[in-house]
Amino acid sequence: MKRSEVDRTKLSPMMAQYMEIKDKYPDTLLFYRLGDFYELFFDDGEIASRELGLTLTGRASGLEEKAPMCGVPHHAVKTYIEKLVNKGYKVAICEQLEDPRFTKGMVKRGVIDVISKGTIADLELLDSTQNSYIASLLDFPDIYLLTLLDISTGKLISISLLKDKDKLINTILSYQIKEIIVRKNIDALLELKSVNDNIQIDYSEGLKDDINEHLKENISDVRCLMGVKHLFYFLESYELKDLEGITNINIINPDDYLQMDVHAITNLELVETIRSKERINSLIWFLDKCATAMGSRKLKDYLLNPILNETILNDRYDKIEKLNTEFILRDNLKECLNEVYDIERLTGKVTNGSLNARDLVQLKKSLSVLPEIKDIISKLKFDYDISTFDDITKELELSLVDTPPITVKEGGMIKSGYSSELDELKSIRSGGKEFVSSFENTIREKTGIKSLKVGFNRVFGYYIEVSKGQVGEIKEEFGFERRQTLANCERFISPELKEKEDMILNAEEKIIDLEYELFNHLKDMVKEKISDIRIVADYLSEIDAILSLAIVADNNHLVRPTLNHNHIIDIKDGFHPVVSLLNKNTYVNNDCHMDENVQTLLITGPNMSGKSTYMRQIAITVIMAQMGSFVPCKSANLPIIDKIFTRIGASDDLTLGQSTFMVEMMEANNAIKNATENSLILFDELGRGTATYDGISLARAILEYVHDHIKCKTLFSTHYHELTVLEKEYSEIKNVHVDATEEGGRLIFLHKVKNGSIDKSYGVHVASLAGMPNELIKRADEILSSYEDNKKTSKESHIKQLSFNMEEKKEVIDPLKDIDPLNLTPMEALNLIYKIKNENQNK
Repeated sequence: MKRSEVDRTKLSPMMAQYMEIKDKYPDTLLFYRLGDFYELFFDDGEIASRELGLTLTGRASGLEEKAPMCGVPHHAVKTYIEKLVNKGYKVAICEQLEDPRFTKGMVKRGVIDVISKGTIADLELLDSTQNSYIASLLDFPDIYLLTLLDISTGKLISISLLKDKDKLINTILSYQIKEIIVRKNIDALLELKSVNDNIQIDYSEGLKDDINEHLKENISDVRCLMGVKHLFYFLESYELKDLEGITNINIINPDDYLQMDVHAITNLELVETIRSKERINSLIWFLDKCATAMGSRKLKDYLLNPILNETILNDRYDKIEKLNTEFILRDNLKECLNEVYDIERLTGKVTNGSLNARDLVQLKKSLSVLPEIKDIISKLKFDYDISTFDDITKELELSLVDTPPITVKEGGMIKSGYSSELDELKSIRSGGKEFVSSFENTIREKTGIKSLKVGFNRVFGYYIEVSKGQVGEIKEEFGFERRQTLANCERFISPELKEKEDMILNAEEKIIDLEYELFNHLKDMVKEKISDIRIVADYLSEIDAILSLAIVADNNHLVRPTLNHNHIIDIKDGFHPVVSLLNKNTYVNNDCHMDENVQTLLITGPNMSGKSTYMRQIAITVIMAQMGSFVPCKSANLPIIDKIFTRIGASDDLTLGQSTFMVEMMEANNAIKNATENSLILFDELGRGTATYDGISLARAILEYVHDHIKCKTLFSTHYHELTVLEKEYSEIKNVHVDATEEGGRLIFLHKVKNGSIDKSYGVHVASLAGMPNELIKRADEILSSYEDNKKTSKESHIKQLSFNMEEKKEVIDPLKDIDPLNLTPMEALNLIYKIKNENQNK
């Protein structure tokens, strides 16, 4: 039965209330609280039963047919919500808004929270090592404006991007945005959905009329303010979020950071490995020795957003150096931070209304170590002004028990001695419980029923329970009044028990109400200081991130880099930090020297010799230096790099219908279009996705274009040995190779990078190492020998394709003179090559 088909005039009062609430939240699954369960009806019930694997039943609703229904117990609701949200559904939580004790008729209910992919705030459902963002995306004529908010921490960011859909998509993916709010369809989002279908898209045109005055003071740009208002309108109007506690915004200029697209982040395995898609064995795994979740998130932010500001970088280097010099203070600081909980997300719970007493205890424990942290920071002479919030710490220490319950409406949170009124009520309750225990013993002796029990539940209050076998022993003079019949017992009350119950229950109810009132007082006290606490939390996250970098540097013999402005890369005994850690006994360190006169390293060597690892370690060294970390080598003199582009590995993108070669060309084109002379490009075996001569032609053309027009540092590995002649033609291109040797017909990888080129690929040897059958290897050797014997003849027969002599092939070069590669699509380039090839084959 569909909700739209229901005759509402026949509905029961409860179901009519449900329908009225559901009308306000039509695009959500409404979790409607009834007793100890959340129930979903009609269409929602059918969807939830299917998606969660629950039994679909029915509930009487006033209609001839029962309303389709499924339900989940309230204590396990988080797991079910998480599953539905991850599947792309929104969930609305509907609770009782008034106390049934003081209500006649239907209890008032309403939605207190709406949860979607970008607004999960429950710590149990979040990855502690990364932020969880919802974003507004506004499309202006000249820019895209992204406004990001992590509901769980209150972190607000504004980013303006030039009108480039690739940059927009890369930014969305790098920040791992979960949900995007737009005012209209944006073409780039269609492509984004094809890349990552897990991102949720919502539509909202409204702008919030007013925002926090302190936040407004921090925003000078009209469009930035519009982005905040657009996001806040959606969150408050549709998802019921309290945003008053958000008073700061971080306005990011992408030009202040080393820019990496999603391919570079993936290929360099910065946050997860390519093969397993897991954090372990990634660069962040190597670097993250943080004591707090806040520090882990900050460190990841440093890694994915390396900076160009030399002053800030040297400040981070100085702090790492100081920490490792003052190692006793460093270790003491680490111990203190081990006592700090996730203050950022605790403050988020204050503002989003999900705070409980256990959270306040965690906050108290975190704040209590601030004086010691402040003292250590002062001794280290670090520039952080850390407030200690002594008044809040003292109040929380006096008021809260050490292990309060999770719920805030069942009492048990407040210490004795904090409130005289509460202590008096507890005394009454305690006396009542003693009475119940005494009453049970007395009534057993009076009746002679030894198995008699005195119990309590919320429906019937206190009762006397007698087993079925002894019910016959109950006499009229006992004054028992039957209340409930169960399968194996009967339950009764008596005047004396009822009188005492009234007193006890009134005290219990008053205790619960008063404790909740006191809890709200404590929460409001914290909320008043929320902005200041968040500032200190940010300081602690920075300290923790830098402390982690110091520990990693000390444990792994990393060194402080020197920064230059002369386009020099000079790395001595460099190593890949993760690969070397996993291969301690076999890893070979390598130098990389590219002075101001060397633009390109052309790297040759066998497969498996370590070319890709060598390229990756240089890029990783640059990234680590510009995140403010020490670097993996004996010494490093590095330039400030503004962008990194990578083309490493070959894989089809079947989802977009793109071949390996098309992916290669698109990624190469991205580098060619966007790189500057201050960029770093990594091309690994570019051109291998097509026919050999096409690949050689394109690889050389790309190398020459980068050399002539971009002039940036480039690492280019290849098996096309024909390209090594470029060193003789261009002084800025230098040949290096990864060494290997043959001993007794066996190939031995030396993994050492040396000057000069190598003219052998050792492909058959690598196939042998892979375990290919001996017969196959022998046959491959024979075929290879025949090719090598006929190499001269083959070269002559293919001279038209292989020759790069300008005079000899003027008719091939002429059509290329008027071509602008920057405005040539990959498909147009392929068509042009095909046309030239056909024309010259027919001559």
